Amino acid sequence: MVRNSLSIRSSHNKRVALVLGSGGARGFAHIGVIEELEARGYEIVGISGCSMGALIGGFYAAGKLKEYKKWVTGLNYFDLFRLVDVTWSSMGAIKGEKVMQVITSMLNSRTIESLPIPFTAVATDLVSQKEVWFQEGSLEKAIRASVAVPGIITPVQDRGRTLVDGGLLNPLPITPAVAWHADLIVAVNVTSQRSSESLDELVPIKKKRHKKDSEPTAVGEWMDKVRGRTGGLLERFSLLEGDANNSEDANESTEGTWGKLNIMVQSFETTQAALAQYKVAGYPPDVLIDVPRSVCKSFDFHRAEQLIKLGQKIAKKQLDKWEASQPIFSGDLDG
Repeated sequence: MVRNSLSIRSSHNKRVALVLGSGGARGFAHIGVIEELEARGYEIVGISGCSMGALIGGFYAAGKLKEYKKWVTGLNYFDLFRLVDVTWSSMGAIKGEKVMQVITSMLNSRTIESLPIPFTAVATDLVSQKEVWFQEGSLEKAIRASVAVPGIITPVQDRGRTLVDGGLLNPLPITPAVAWHADLIVAVNVTSQRSSESLDELVPIKKKRHKKDSEPTAVGEWMDKVRGRTGGLLERFSLLEGDANNSEDANESTEGTWGKLNIMVQSFETTQAALAQYKVAGYPPDVLIDVPRSVCKSFDFHRAEQLIKLGQKIAKKQLDKWEASQPIFSGDLDG
């Protein structure tokens, strides 16, 4: 009888409670993280998400993530532009109904309690100033409430509550994941300030461009197109421009006058980044995947494919570190 001595890594620690944070277009990186986890044989046994994290997590829990990925990676800048539905409402500049129609058609009226794994979407109730955890009821409503960026996307009215983006109070909802029977908690923070690298630096790609089909990457340029399409409607809300008569301010800025929308987005993201750090400090996950806030603007949704690759790249690096830290067992096998 021949005995071979082998060193093997533990096959345990494969059940993952996944936490997906808010961060606009950077949330596409969540798809890459999920794909890397699945490629390594991890089992996702529960998901909590906020804003874009709730959307991606909801699609995964419903078994529709591949369908959603195919859709978003097939969209160009002008496709996204056509999905913008501007509103007169003082509660927000964009209704979000066109996007939700597509999402509804994919999810097909699923309820959270019908999903095969536990799922929590986090929103914020402006009236009570408290978090709202969606753990039952309409999946589509939960997602819509969680992505309602204050002042930009109109809130959801639900049973006397005015619900907006969960990132206002909890951009990285780790707490719901603590209750699930998982071997490890993996949290994806897409508002990290640990790096200032750009998306093109982290994931270089060859871009095929045509003069008549260029893709502006700055929020200001994107909203300039929206402004032109809507006949100046948003200017009446004073969301995009400062005082038009204040030419002195415009001359002082290297990029023109800071619009109110830009101020709102940057302020919201600054708060989210700080809150995410507090959440990580209070409930440290086993694996933290940080996606730099610097990689793109919140509304760069036309860069989905590149952001997905970035998520997979960063997840690979962090999971390699985690797996290398796990114990190695030695044993004898009969041969």
